[in-house]
Amino acid sequence: MIIKILGTGCDKCDKSYDNAIRATKELGIEAKVEKVTDLVTMMKYGILSTPGIVINEKVVMTGRVATLDDYKRLLK
Repeated sequence: MIIKILGTGCDKCDKSYDNAIRATKELGIEAKVEKVTDLVTMMKYGILSTPGIVINEKVVMTGRVATLDDYKRLLK
């Protein structure tokens, strides 16, 4: 599983990244969690507001911090 956090490196993006790491550990899921800050890449996914969350190449959330509960729901 690959989880990408798309954003410019702001506090909201960092918090989404941290929550993704925590959720995968708590659920016992093997996943690669990546930060993507390249604007061209974000545009390829159609991300207009950050942070954007992409799981296995599917955009699942944009424009708000994904909470720990959000990730747990999305990863199940």
